[in-house]
Amino acid sequence: MKILQYISQNKTSLNMVQQVEISLPDYGRGFHLITNEILKNLPKLPETGLANIFIKHTSAAITINENADPSVRNDFETFFNKFVPDNTPWFTHKIEGDDDMPAHIKASIIGQSLSIPITNYRLNLGTWQGIYLCEFRNNGGKRKLIITILSWQFINISPWFYYSFEIIWYFCA
Repeated sequence: MKILQYISQNKTSLNMVQQVEISLPDYGRGFHLITNEILKNLPKLPETGLANIFIKHTSAAITINENADPSVRNDFETFFNKFVPDNTPWFTHKIEGDDDMPAHIKASIIGQSLSIPITNYRLNLGTWQGIYLCEFRNNGGKRKLIITILSWQFINISPWFYYSFEIIWYFCA
């Protein structure tokens, strides 16, 4: 019924979804600012919407934090290495190396996805916000991101569409 009410106002929404996969180079262990890498690989953004950025890995993460002072990234690295150190003797998952299980834990703490609003055809990040790749492996290699852009556009429809839809609804209901 809500659809009919919406159509009766001669407007409907058109949902738009765009998706792109990007491959990041091997950055090495640490917290790396990747905002520009993401921006140069984005499709054309809508006026308003939502961007979801998802990293396809279990030993790396992404987050948003300060983009001005590099010491912030160094402090993150220092904190996480002390919080969940490599070579922890009571970890049993060691088949991929002494840095692997700590990397899984760190990645789970930070997370694998971000949601960023889109406003005026741009990612609506704060002045000092940047997107970080959090690489927790000594040799993590290239990392892949999936970026999904969601947007909604309201379009006017002509009255004939409404009446056609009403007739179809009448005979099919």
